[in-house]
Amino acid sequence: MHQFTVTTQARTEFVDITERVQAAVGQSGTRSGVAHVFVPHTTAGVTINEDADPSVVADVLAALGRAVPDSAPYRHSEGNSPAHVKASLMGFCQTVPIEEGKLVLGTWQGIYLCEFDGPRTRRVIIKIQPDAG
Repeated sequence: MHQFTVTTQARTEFVDITERVQAAVGQSGTRSGVAHVFVPHTTAGVTINEDADPSVVADVLAALGRAVPDSAPYRHSEGNSPAHVKASLMGFCQTVPIEEGKLVLGTWQGIYLCEFDGPRTRRVIIKIQPDAG
């Protein structure tokens, strides 16, 4: 198991962690298998999306903000209910194939930590599972 921390800078943001996940794959020496990427938080998530145009990340954050407004009447007293909902919508894990020691991602894909209650220091856990044999 590999892990690293990400220090976020804003209340909501996506941080590209693709290179750090790839580094963990390289350190593992795994040539073929899968990388499970997990965030052990309830107000942060992980997703795969376009990493070529930063407008996509801005659009996703804006859409989530419209879908889950900060001003709705929530019961949770800490004031971060929207962060919990957004993290649940994005999910807390992604699984990425590994071939020839590299993550198998589409041309425009990147792996993102999704911060919804920052700024904070977040933990990312990567479990690398080599193919049998």
